[in-house]
Amino acid sequence: MISSPDPRADGIAAVVVTHRSAETIDDCLRRLRAADGVAAVRVVDNASDDDTLEIVQRHAMADPRVRFIANPDNPGFAVACNQGAADAGATPWLAFVNPDCLVEADSLARLRALAAARAPALLGADLVDDGGVRDGAARRRDPDFAALLRGALRGASASARLEIAPDDALELQPVEALSGALMLLPRALFDRIGGFDEGYRLHAEDLDLCRRARQAGALVAVANRVRVLHVRGVSSRSRPLFVEWHKHRGLWRYYRKFEAARRGAAVSAAVFAAIWLRFPLALARAWARSRAAA
Repeated sequence: MISSPDPRADGIAAVVVTHRSAETIDDCLRRLRAADGVAAVRVVDNASDDDTLEIVQRHAMADPRVRFIANPDNPGFAVACNQGAADAGATPWLAFVNPDCLVEADSLARLRALAAARAPALLGADLVDDGGVRDGAARRRDPDFAALLRGALRGASASARLEIAPDDALELQPVEALSGALMLLPRALFDRIGGFDEGYRLHAEDLDLCRRARQAGALVAVANRVRVLHVRGVSSRSRPLFVEWHKHRGLWRYYRKFEAARRGAAVSAAVFAAIWLRFPLALARAWARSRAAA
């Protein structure tokens, strides 16, 4: 018989947003169900047309902590995260876990302990692929729009300029932004900053959440000794146009929200042009990656 931790005490609600995630969701949920401290698992599915929901239903039937919301369309990652957090009730800790993130039994509990000792805090883990290569997106700076302007016509990678090297001397490495693939924070902080901004459809909502958490006085940091496997990008490989379109749209929303007020009209026009000049180049690279993975 499965014992469920009391969500009124120190439980963690794991929120998983799925879309065509059949390749990894079974392993993801199996690990979350076995993870220390998990009081609830909420899966929010954004119109999957593969076997994702069938797999999730099996887990929900086997474990009362698992519930799912099946959206008939795809309202976006931010909307789905907020749905899952709301459905988990008063559970005091929230962990947003991508379906391609495979936690160890103690991963979330260790993050919770570190966050509780340094409250308020929004923490991520050391994400690695199945070859042990560390994910550069786990530790990031805020977007540098001046660098984006300089690199637009050269086709330089915007994401590479955001990455911060790991500092393994630090148990908790402060950063400006984390990867949305795995985030843990107290519900009180999440509610205080208004959750995810639902104006983003896909990408940049994690950068936005981290920035607002920092503005609210929270520590944003990576727990360098909590390592989690991140298969990465499983559900997006077949939709490079959709992903790149919303990635660039999200970047422009982020600029308008945090940077435009202190820039002139000419700079904003140049940033807009730089973002959308990058779009065909980024789309071509994403299309090539999806073909290579097929």
